[in-house]
Amino acid sequence: MSFLRPSALYRLLMAQTTLKWLPCQNIGFLKWPGFDGLLRMLVLFLLWSTFSELRFIPSSSMYPTLRVGDRIIVEKASYYIRNPAINDIIIFRAPKQPGIMEHDVFIKRIVAKAGDWVQVRQGSLYVNGITRNEDFIAERPRYTSNLTVCSFVSYPFMFLFCHYVPRGHVYVLGDNRNNSYDSHVWGPLPVRNIIGRFVTVCYRPSNRRSQATGAGLPTQLSS
Repeated sequence: MSFLRPSALYRLLMAQTTLKWLPCQNIGFLKWPGFDGLLRMLVLFLLWSTFSELRFIPSSSMYPTLRVGDRIIVEKASYYIRNPAINDIIIFRAPKQPGIMEHDVFIKRIVAKAGDWVQVRQGSLYVNGITRNEDFIAERPRYTSNLTVCSFVSYPFMFLFCHYVPRGHVYVLGDNRNNSYDSHVWGPLPVRNIIGRFVTVCYRPSNRRSQATGAGLPTQLSS
């Protein structure tokens, strides 16, 4: 058996191989991007850091929508041009409450907006006296909200206990209703506390608990 000499093998490879097999068909893509390329990269980085960010979910307050260990993308631009909407999942600075640090950031779902009456009773969420169909929650809430006496036009002789959402506020709850520190505890959230809106999960660990205990989000989030 004979073997090709190194020089012969080299000539054979050079004769059979061209740069056409490369995706870009040339090696120009390996060159230094230059000033224009660096400027574009800088602009993209500034836009990303200004209008979006990555966050880590440390607790189960938004289970099953979000799970412990999820990495999520949050955008911070849309609320400059529109108001927060029902069912938006938002991150926000926690309201001042005993045991809550000033830098704590939570993640919850908006269930009511300014002018709405909110009540949780018999395992259901009512907004303005109408039951909300929520197929995304972990389980029906076991608590009852009972802070303010209110009445509805459709039930003029019935007085109910509920929360009223004032102007400039929204009402937020975790999807894991019985394991979330949210508006049912501390009331409506000022819109000015909102940091951004959840967009998508960019990474979900394959090795995770199916359900945890806790409540909310930071770049790790809180309860």
